[in-house]
Amino acid sequence: MKIIGRLLKKSTELSFRRINRKHIDYKNQLLVLKKLLYTAKHTQFGLYHSFTNLLQKSDFVSQYQSIVPINDYEEFYDKWLHKTIAGQKDYTWKGKIKYYALSSGTTGSPSKRIPVSIQMIRSFQKTSLMQFSVLHELDLKDEFYEASMLAIGGSTKLAKVDNHIEGDLSGILKKHISILVKPFAKPGDKISAIKNWDEKINAIVAKADSWNIGLIAGIPSWCLMLMERIVKHYGVDNIHDIWPNLQVYVHGGVFMGPYEERFKKICGKKVFLLDTYLASEGYFAYQVDPIKKSMKLLVNNNIFFEFIPFTADYFTETGALISNQTAYTISEVKPGIDYALVISTNAGLWRYLIGDLVRFISVEEREIIISGRIKQFLSICGEHLSLDNIHTALLNINHRGIIIEPEFTISADLTAQSHHWYFESSQAQLDKNKIAEILDEELSKINDDYKSARKYTLGSPQITIVPIGTIYHYMSTLGKVGAQNKMPRVLSEDQNNRWEAYLKGL
Repeated sequence: MKIIGRLLKKSTELSFRRINRKHIDYKNQLLVLKKLLYTAKHTQFGLYHSFTNLLQKSDFVSQYQSIVPINDYEEFYDKWLHKTIAGQKDYTWKGKIKYYALSSGTTGSPSKRIPVSIQMIRSFQKTSLMQFSVLHELDLKDEFYEASMLAIGGSTKLAKVDNHIEGDLSGILKKHISILVKPFAKPGDKISAIKNWDEKINAIVAKADSWNIGLIAGIPSWCLMLMERIVKHYGVDNIHDIWPNLQVYVHGGVFMGPYEERFKKICGKKVFLLDTYLASEGYFAYQVDPIKKSMKLLVNNNIFFEFIPFTADYFTETGALISNQTAYTISEVKPGIDYALVISTNAGLWRYLIGDLVRFISVEEREIIISGRIKQFLSICGEHLSLDNIHTALLNINHRGIIIEPEFTISADLTAQSHHWYFESSQAQLDKNKIAEILDEELSKINDDYKSARKYTLGSPQITIVPIGTIYHYMSTLGKVGAQNKMPRVLSEDQNNRWEAYLKGL
């Protein structure tokens, strides 16, 4: 393993130098779109939208935007995707799509089936190697490269449904893991195939002390739960008593900020935190510098990106798109604006509105953060409270000495014209009025619309404290634990009704 470790370390150095010599800009996005159009020109989608003619145009980007409408999942499924899922060949992408990733969607909603082509799988593999090269910049100890990588994901035991195979994206990708990476990948084939989340966690805990883990990857809530169980099971002080070479945590899925203090408590040494923007629909960005909180958008990864400003000119108060044509390319975006992300991919998604909001920290360096979700924001009376506002306010509350646990959710109480916040806590005597007062102050500092709404129409925040573990147990009742599943930070009306019914039954 030492020899292989040295080779891995050297390969990350060479790969990092090669990647960073390349200057990647908008011309790469033009090449990506051309390649996508060319590959799909003889599909039903390509014939219907005249891709062959588009490719002859000098202004093929604007032509593409005028001919192909922007779709969300439901629209794209009804018009096109259902035929692909039914097994029709050459429909939205060349050939037949064998795999479909079951997206976690939102808690309580049916899973979406996202196409995963062989070309897309190769793109994931390529990007994973590119991201691994970033480790060169961290100046990690040699022991790290001799250690294994633990990915906390879904089951590799995929389901055959009619003409296709479906399951969690991480399970699909593990089926195609490189033979070079496999010896370093944990938890191994047997444990990876386990479908029941608690059984999988217990199996990992049982094996933990026999593994040498240097890197963990996965959603913060599930990874922290695993590490805390390991520490408790073996009666040690911190996770480094079990895995002394753990030096990197690659996270994604939810904002890491609320979990950082809990993560520090479980660690005995410094661990580099690296954010990644990996969804069922594609690999979009990853963090290059652990000091910066932004991620670099992957403009040369077979995904064509477009951006719609998340403002009243483009979206209604409920988050519905006003125009299904207008969007901007990466050459037209500006820093500091929340944009709804639109993608065209090498799995046959065309001008697909993914539902995420991103914000450019640096346009020149293509550095972004995920600032929220189109459907997960609060605006009862014009306060336009985003997920970014929410996370910032909670971090500020913690800095003021009131420790709020990272698991929470919010609903809009239309009757009381206020926001209802649900926090987990082991402290039954938390002063809810004090929390509401400080939360109100912080949100007013961050968001002028919120401050204005509070003066006239918006009521004071309502606070409910629930025991730690409540959200996990609630998600268990829905069969939504583990892998990419997560509790919505802002509940829709239907989601809130289910959540309230669950709380009343406790």
